[in-house]
Amino acid sequence: MPFSPWIEIDAGALRHNLAVVRRHAPNARVMAVIKADAYGHGVLLAADALQDADAFAVARVGEAVQLREAGVDKPLLVLAGAHDAEELAQAAKQQVELVVHHDAQLQLLENVRLSESVPVWLKLDTGMNRLGFSPSRTKEVLTRLEALPGVSRIAGVLTHLANADDLGDEMTKLQVQRFGEATADLDLPLSIANSAGIMGWPSTHADWVRPGIMLYGASPFSVLADELQPAMTFCARLISTKTVQKGEPVGYGGIWQAPETLPMGVVAAGYGDGYPREMPSGTPVLINGAEVPLVGRVSMDTLMVDLRTQPRARVGDEVILWGRGLPARVIAEAAETIPYTLFCG
Repeated sequence: MPFSPWIEIDAGALRHNLAVVRRHAPNARVMAVIKADAYGHGVLLAADALQDADAFAVARVGEAVQLREAGVDKPLLVLAGAHDAEELAQAAKQQVELVVHHDAQLQLLENVRLSESVPVWLKLDTGMNRLGFSPSRTKEVLTRLEALPGVSRIAGVLTHLANADDLGDEMTKLQVQRFGEATADLDLPLSIANSAGIMGWPSTHADWVRPGIMLYGASPFSVLADELQPAMTFCARLISTKTVQKGEPVGYGGIWQAPETLPMGVVAAGYGDGYPREMPSGTPVLINGAEVPLVGRVSMDTLMVDLRTQPRARVGDEVILWGRGLPARVIAEAAETIPYTLFCG
């Protein structure tokens, strides 16, 4: 019986969630985003479970090299592109597709001689103001890319949605309009939709969709969350139970006092394991399938729970911090964050 916390990854849930992507965007090809160690789920496990995707996307060249060296031969896009000659050479050697989003990357491709050419995607900034060329430069940059011997082909044009998780925000419509105007005369594959676009904005589906968070079972929209299955369950165990007298403080700073004499449990997980320190008292955890509230301040490797509704809980009992039966969204909202940070943590 492990007394250190652990995570369980449900490969079947990953496959189910990929099928949900295809139901929402039946006419688009799917580029599964498995950056950041597949959002904390384990990139090789995720790549294996998501073999039915048409391609994978990661953030950095090093991630792409790791996948290639592990035997993953599916089309693979690096969303941030290459930043120096070494990364460019690695990408060419591994036949990885690169996003080009900045003049420095154009100049790199113009100045570095490659033994093998690379496919590239052009990224346009349609309103997020993060990465990408101005839409007004689309034809200019494409012309420069097409002239480069180091570019084997232009695989497509993409942009990224800033506010798609808000169905009432007009920015998504504006971004789609800007992207459409910039690419109207192009005979190239187009990609706009992230998870929120896939689930909430059919006009963004285009030729390729790029699901991320929904693959792992968290919806950008609470109203559509039931379609998805959680892939990650964060587990721990009770390592102590005790009785706390009425009025006694619990944990660092004594920010919570027992409202009556009550049974309390200590769970072997804390912020050192990725459970946010900012979780407030009252946040639910599951013990033996029933909710009990967190009390006091989360410690580095322990947290405390009120066991009044589970007085028979014992040392060794399993605790679920999020996952099966307890959606990560609920925990993220309690911490005033998003499921992404929980998973990556």
